[in-house]
Amino acid sequence: MAVVLPPKPVWNQLIKSGCRVFVGGNASVPYALIQDLIDHSAGISDLELVHMLALGDTRWAQEKYRQLFKVNTFFIGGEVVRKAVDEGRADYTPVFLSEISSLFSDGTLPLDAVLVNVSPPDEYGYCSLGASVDICMSAVRHANTVIAQVNDCVPRTSGHSYIHISEINACIQANEPLVEVPPPPIDTITERIGQYVAMLVEDGSTLQFGIGKIPSATLKYLMHHKDLGVHSEMLTDSIIEIIESGAITNRKKTFHPGKIVTSFAIGSQRLYDYIDNNPHIEFYPSSYVNKPTNIAKNDKMVAINSALEVDLTGQVVADSLGYDFYSGIGGQVDFVSGASISKGGKPIIALPSTARNETVSRIKPCITEGAGVVTSRGNVHYVVTEYGIASLRGKSIRERAMELIRVAHPKFRSQLLSEVRKNYWVPHYQEKYPTDIPELGAIQLQKLVIQGETYYLRPLNPADERRLQEFFYSHTKETLRLRYNYDPKQMSREKSCNLVSVDQRSDAALCIVRQEGSRLTIHAVGRFYFNPDDNSCEAAFVTRENQQGKGMAKLLLSRLIEIARKRKMRRMLAYVRAENKPMIAIFENANFKRMAGSDPSEVELELKLEDAQ
Repeated sequence: MAVVLPPKPVWNQLIKSGCRVFVGGNASVPYALIQDLIDHSAGISDLELVHMLALGDTRWAQEKYRQLFKVNTFFIGGEVVRKAVDEGRADYTPVFLSEISSLFSDGTLPLDAVLVNVSPPDEYGYCSLGASVDICMSAVRHANTVIAQVNDCVPRTSGHSYIHISEINACIQANEPLVEVPPPPIDTITERIGQYVAMLVEDGSTLQFGIGKIPSATLKYLMHHKDLGVHSEMLTDSIIEIIESGAITNRKKTFHPGKIVTSFAIGSQRLYDYIDNNPHIEFYPSSYVNKPTNIAKNDKMVAINSALEVDLTGQVVADSLGYDFYSGIGGQVDFVSGASISKGGKPIIALPSTARNETVSRIKPCITEGAGVVTSRGNVHYVVTEYGIASLRGKSIRERAMELIRVAHPKFRSQLLSEVRKNYWVPHYQEKYPTDIPELGAIQLQKLVIQGETYYLRPLNPADERRLQEFFYSHTKETLRLRYNYDPKQMSREKSCNLVSVDQRSDAALCIVRQEGSRLTIHAVGRFYFNPDDNSCEAAFVTRENQQGKGMAKLLLSRLIEIARKRKMRRMLAYVRAENKPMIAIFENANFKRMAGSDPSEVELELKLEDAQ
């Protein structure tokens, strides 16, 4: 039996002046339906138009329609809507994406009507909301009147995306392609951010990511991971390549295993074709997908979100530039909260270190006047820039400040340290700001697999103050005597601070660490001190007792030699107690030669670096 479509809308019978009308958004705005309303709006005025992000021609927010429409958006997007908000002709309502539906259901924002874009009905009379289920489904369920644009271009998506034709009061038939947003080009800064974020993702993790360069770059570097899953408020074109690479299988998901779970899609026509009738990708309302307790049902949930700025305590600004509202809260807090309570979860904020052609630091001593905190300092576990990963969970304000200064752009680090010292967030003896080792290249973090366990090699930095102190107190008296040539009794925070505050452009200090979530342990440290008088350096290293014999010292020494050679130093020296035969063997295996010394209890060794230039 043929399915009969509802009649065309008679607008002045369906909608009255002063009504609140919801409009489906993202890439699936029913433009023809809105234009039909505009064309037949005689006698109608003061409609409150409520919507999420609306891509494309948001004509209803233009100045000429101010008597017909007053826009109330939950997420600011596009020049026309942003201009209307800036000029006070439109409103922005901040709310978590997971909670927008409750505004409709509990009568806080009761809906008189809803305008949505749907696929043609199937043989059973069911239409799909396609690429934009998000809050559209909730709006349909709680609006007095449902008016639809039946559109052949709307994909039929799996999951909870269907409404029956009997639920639609009126409709028009108009075929309009969904708005396309092509994948953004990835620049070198974004590439480095993506590499760092990918280092935080373990095999078997479930991912959430948004739109833009950083998620695209991150997914590029996850192609060789195994058994990843997806539980994300949105999908973009980048998802196609990583699915086809075999990295996403959804097998290890602990919530909706075997399925990608999402609520809307924004991308190219290729993506809209990919989700059409795809049983492996299921669309659900945002109230379900973004519910933090549902997100947390995924073990190893990794939430990757962006920000406009982050202050040195970890507060995240994501919806405003000073007093100017720029976007919206969206689902950031939902997923940060869900990932933080997930077993093995990791909430990540990723952003470039600067803005406006490197003239402004996005890492700030305090948030810009007028800006609002979207994600609190208590929620954030990791902040990633192109200069590395700042781990904040469990860190004091002092440690957070030093971690975040470390991942700020180098030209702003000194200024940031000066600013936080004014408020005593760091002690008076913290005089040096973090520096990078240029010879390590753009990525200052190297993943190591040693005897089946994962470690990381990186520069020692001021944020390691407490960790180095713990490392010192883990040593036996014998290790301390062999390393320092005496039995030191104390490693004060001030002394530890001095040891980790290294100017890596002249001296060099490397460490090998084990990081499990936010738990970080230093297992080995190697360093050299530069002597400008004769263009030489003195090397030393120490390894945690339970890690000795695994080659960590050998690895650190080889890296230090590489750095010294690149700096064109003449020679590297080492002074080792005569009974420390394992240490002497490491140096001699690296071609160090013994020199005649005056102290028989100490062996002096030399490597002529120029010989192998």
